[in-house]
Amino acid sequence: MFTGIIEALGTVADLQLRGGEWRLSVSSPALDFSDVVLGDSIAVNGVCLTVTRLGPAQFEADVSNETMQLTTLHSLSKGATLNLEKALTPTKRLGGHIVSGHVDGVGELIDRRPDGASVRMNFRAPKALARYIAQKGSICIDGTSLTVNTVNGATFSVNIIPHTQAQTIIQDYRPGQQVNLEVDLISRYLERLMQGDHAADETEGEASKLTHAFLAERGFA
Repeated sequence: MFTGIIEALGTVADLQLRGGEWRLSVSSPALDFSDVVLGDSIAVNGVCLTVTRLGPAQFEADVSNETMQLTTLHSLSKGATLNLEKALTPTKRLGGHIVSGHVDGVGELIDRRPDGASVRMNFRAPKALARYIAQKGSICIDGTSLTVNTVNGATFSVNIIPHTQAQTIIQDYRPGQQVNLEVDLISRYLERLMQGDHAADETEGEASKLTHAFLAERGFA
């Protein structure tokens, strides 16, 4: 588990296909590795990866083909800058929100504009994720915990304060940028729970059964 508060930036030292899967090497002199051991989790641009090798100011992680296909990690190149966060500990402040490091989908930056000292960014999420994104709710973009300002269909906006600009890769985003999105963990489980006994129905290839009619039938709308 993570908080969505980026601890340090890193860079891609290497990315190679080995034995049918990928090996990612990350260099980060700014990240404190003193409490990191093999098997620990580190979120890389919001993707939870397991540390398989440690070196001076550097670690390696194996990345499955599925993770490469479903996240933006497939577009990384040597020297690319990364958001990094070590796994949450019981004594750590939950400064952002509960983040699992399991990416729900890939979004796209539509536009950005100055808003005082901050930057207002509008993103488009996959349609399947739109129902989980709520105004003033939380969303994780490339591992960064952010508050949703506005929502319009599958598009939403966030406000990037100067501190976040300086401490994450989000300052470099330009329209068309692909980003990893993780919606609020609670919303996903809430939808599943509200389906009740129908959660056991096979729905492969079908849309979610949590419709307005479904909620009205059960007294929720």
